[in-house]
Amino acid sequence: MMSTIFWNALKLSPALLGASLLVASSTYARESVTDQTAAATTDQAAAIAQPSVEPLASLPQTTVAPSSIEADQSAPEKTTATTGQAAAIAQPSVESLASLPQTTVKETSDFQVAPTQVNPSQNQANSILAQQVPATDNAGSGTNDVLEQIQLYNGENSDESTDSSLDQVTNVTQLRDVSPGDWAFEALRSLVERYGCIAGYPDGTYRGNRAMSRYEFAAGLNACLQQVERLIASSTADFVTRGDLETLQRLVQEFQTELTTLGTRVDALDGRVAFLEDHQFSTTTKLNAEIVVAVSDLFGDQDANGNEYSNGETVLHDRVRLNFDTSFTGKDRLRVRLQAGNVTEFGPLTGPSSPGTNITREGRFGFAFDNGNDIILEKLYYRFPLAKAATVFLIANGGGSDDYLAANTLNPLDSSGSGSISRFGLRNPIYRIGGQNAGASLILGPANSPFNLSLGYLANGANDPSEKAGLFDGSYSALAQLTFKPSKAIAIAATYINSYDRDNLRHGTGSIASQIDTNSPVLANSYGIEASFAFSPQIILSGWVGYTNATVIGTGNADVWNYAATLAINDIGSKGSTLGFVVGMEPKLTDSDSTVAALLPGGRSEDPDTGLHVEGFYKFKLTNNIAITPGVIWLTAPGHNEDNDDIFIGTLRTTFTF
Repeated sequence: MMSTIFWNALKLSPALLGASLLVASSTYARESVTDQTAAATTDQAAAIAQPSVEPLASLPQTTVAPSSIEADQSAPEKTTATTGQAAAIAQPSVESLASLPQTTVKETSDFQVAPTQVNPSQNQANSILAQQVPATDNAGSGTNDVLEQIQLYNGENSDESTDSSLDQVTNVTQLRDVSPGDWAFEALRSLVERYGCIAGYPDGTYRGNRAMSRYEFAAGLNACLQQVERLIASSTADFVTRGDLETLQRLVQEFQTELTTLGTRVDALDGRVAFLEDHQFSTTTKLNAEIVVAVSDLFGDQDANGNEYSNGETVLHDRVRLNFDTSFTGKDRLRVRLQAGNVTEFGPLTGPSSPGTNITREGRFGFAFDNGNDIILEKLYYRFPLAKAATVFLIANGGGSDDYLAANTLNPLDSSGSGSISRFGLRNPIYRIGGQNAGASLILGPANSPFNLSLGYLANGANDPSEKAGLFDGSYSALAQLTFKPSKAIAIAATYINSYDRDNLRHGTGSIASQIDTNSPVLANSYGIEASFAFSPQIILSGWVGYTNATVIGTGNADVWNYAATLAINDIGSKGSTLGFVVGMEPKLTDSDSTVAALLPGGRSEDPDTGLHVEGFYKFKLTNNIAITPGVIWLTAPGHNEDNDDIFIGTLRTTFTF
C-alpha cells in the first residue's frame, strides 16, 4: 500500500516548477490571513519550514546554486505576482513527505488551503504575544522592515488593495488577462485544471505582469506543497513523477531560509498590529494638527498726515490648530478644532490708538489670530451626506462660508497655513461679509455633475437669546452660489450674499472706509464672480470680482468693489512646492450717499485713489510635514490714498503638519 502511494506521488505534474514561479497570486487572501496567522507561532513556522523528506533520501541530491534560482527569479516574465500579496502570506505548513500518506488536509477556504491546525497551547502562546509590547529584534525585521510589514499587512502598498482578495479558478479561460497566445498559457492551464493550484482576482484577472519577492515565491511554493499533500493523501494516480519530487526538493532546500523566516515575520506582525490596536487613540477619531510659526516685519515711512508708521518691529508669531476629525459612517465628519495664537497686527493695519495707526486693513496675514495663546474651541461642525446628491453641514461654532464651500472658492491658494500669506489672497472678501458663526448649509449636486449649488445660513449671535440677537433676529449671512465645472481645468461660480450686521460689513480687508463702520445696522447685498483655469496641474490661473451694495439703515447707501487675479505654479523646485502670486484691488469704497459719508472716517463719499495689493511667495516643501514659505506683500497707496507711503510686509512662515 505504501509503495503504491509513493509511486503515485512520483507522478506529480511536470508543471510544478512553473507553479512555484507563477503561483504568487495564489497566496492566501487577506481575509484568511488574519484567521490563519493568529493560530501560528514562531516555533511552528520554523518547524514547518524545514520539512523532512526522508522518503527522498535515496534520490539524487542535485544541488542548485542560489545564483541560478535567483537568475530565474529575476526574469521579467517569470517573476510575476501581485506586490500586495505579501499581506496575504500565511505561515508555511509543509509536512514531512514521509508522513504524507497518513496526512489529511481539510480545506477551510473557498479559494486556498488553510495551514495545518495548531494545538491549543500554540493558540494560547500567540494570544499572549498579541497582548504584550512586541519585541523589536525579531529575526529578519528591523525598524524599517516592521513599518514596511505593517503597510503590507494592511494592503497599503498594493494598487489594488481595495480589491485584492483571491478566488479559486477552475478554468484558465476565467482569467481575462491570460490569452492562449501567452507564453505561460499552457503552464497556467495545467496548474488550474490538474492541480487547482492557482487563484485569480474577483475582477477576473491574474495580474501576471507584476514582480514578486522571495517571500511571495516561498508562499506560493508552500501552497503547491499543500496541494501535493492532498493529492498523495487521496492516492490520486498518474500525478507525481520522480523528476517533480526532485525539483520540489531543490526548491525547498533553496527557500528554506525564507520559509523559516516567513512564520516569524507574520507572528511579529500580528503582535505589532495587536499592540497598535490596543493603544490607538480612537477607532473613529483622527487627530491632525497645523502649527504656523512666522517671523515678520513691516516697512514704510509716513501716513498722509506725516506720522511715522508705528509698531513696525520684527516679530515672531505663532498659531496652533488641533483638529479632531471623527467619522461614524466613513462618509461623514465631525470636526472639533482647538486653536491658540498670538499674531498681533502691525500698527498701520490696526484700529485707532495712536498716530501712525489705522491707515488701512490691507495686507493682513491670512493666519492672523490673537488670543494670547489661550486654547479655545475655535470650530465645531458636523458634515454628512444626504442621499447621493446632497451634503449637509450643521455648524455650531466658528463657522464661515469657506467651511462648506471648500474648493468652490475656486482659488488654489485658499489655505492660511500653506497658501497665500495674506487674508485678501485667500478668497473673495465678500465671503466674509455679515455675521457668521453658527448655522447650517446644504450643498446640492452629485459628485459627477458639472453643476453645484451651495446654500448656507450663518448667524453671529446664535447662542444669545436677547432681543436683536439669536439665530434669526441678529447679525447673519445668507449665501447662494452656483458653481459650473465643465471640466477639471475650468470652473466658474456666481455668488450672492444677503447679510445684516449691527455695526459694519465685517470683511476685515481693504480701506477703512470700505468697512462701512458707522456704528449703525448695515444691510448688504453682495455679488461675486469667481473663475479658475488650469493650463496644467502645475499652472493654475484664478481670479474674482466682488461688488457690495450696502444700506446703512435709516441713513443711506454705499458701494464697495474689489478684484484680484492669482497664479499658482505647483511642483516648482520640488514636488509639493508652490510659487504663488496675487495682484488685485482690496475692497474700496467707490461711492456713497453724503449722509453715509458723514459717518465715515474723513467724511469722504469715496476713497480718493486706487491702491494695489501685490503679493509673491514661495512655499518650499521641506518634508511631508514641514513647509517653509518666504513671502512679501507690497501695498501701493495704502488705504487707496496716494498720500500714504507704500507699505512692504515680509514674512518667513514655517508650517508644521501632522
